[in-house]
Amino acid sequence: MTARRFLQLDVFSPYPGAGNPLAVVLDAEGLDDARMQAIARWTRLPETTFVFAPQASGASYRIRMFSPQKEVPFAGHPSVGTAHAVLDAGLATPVDGVLVQDGIAGALPLRVVGEGAARSIAIRTPPAAVAEITTAGDPRLQAALAGWSLGDLPPARMSGGRSWWVVALADEAALRALSPDWDAVAALAESTDSMGVFAYARAAGGDYDLAVRAFVGNGRRFEDAASGAANAVLAAWLDSRDALPGHGGSYVVSQGREVGHDARLTLHVDAEGEVWSGGQVQTVIEGTITW
Repeated sequence: MTARRFLQLDVFSPYPGAGNPLAVVLDAEGLDDARMQAIARWTRLPETTFVFAPQASGASYRIRMFSPQKEVPFAGHPSVGTAHAVLDAGLATPVDGVLVQDGIAGALPLRVVGEGAARSIAIRTPPAAVAEITTAGDPRLQAALAGWSLGDLPPARMSGGRSWWVVALADEAALRALSPDWDAVAALAESTDSMGVFAYARAAGGDYDLAVRAFVGNGRRFEDAASGAANAVLAAWLDSRDALPGHGGSYVVSQGREVGHDARLTLHVDAEGEVWSGGQVQTVIEGTITW
């Protein structure tokens, strides 16, 4: 058996334990699909990523990412976390502050700012688009949103790597008090081929501009601790409505308190309308895995 470098990271986190956990297997050459899926199932983390030599021209490295159930084409926190692992392992060096990730979603750039514990990494996410805009009275949404104190913007289904229903709450207190009807969220996700409901509200104050909660109803039902991809499609939605919080297209998100985390994500919509999703990463475990 081959011993391969292995890390567990905390992504979108200013300190260990606040963000979303990720496993990274470096030196993944020689692992086939079945073994990668088996390792991801064994780690029991939201995603496990595997790092290979790049195939696309100009790429820094190639990535494959797996949930415990299946391969994932793109997700934000595995992308940002893997970039951190690759940098620390000396497997790639930013060119003009940029790494390029080669994966199923194509070649995607990551901006690297700072060094050490203060380093922040952000990925330019796949383009997102408004799939549909509806009302809270939509029969498909009524059960999932029953009793929610909704905000001014209408519910919308966004498509971008993964599909989410984005739903505005009246205020942060209403958002944090939500107790989702998981059967209804799952029915909505399955009937609309979406991940579930991504609820958001303007912050009441503090070091962030927006508070969010991600209710995943597609397959395994859970509340995500910190999702770079879901926040990216929300940023695209807010940009389309001229409703971005923060300043100059940049803002900070709080996610995960309700499930025992306290993640911080940085979102930026640039002049071309591209969305960058990122934050800090903490290394928690370093070692080897033998499989």
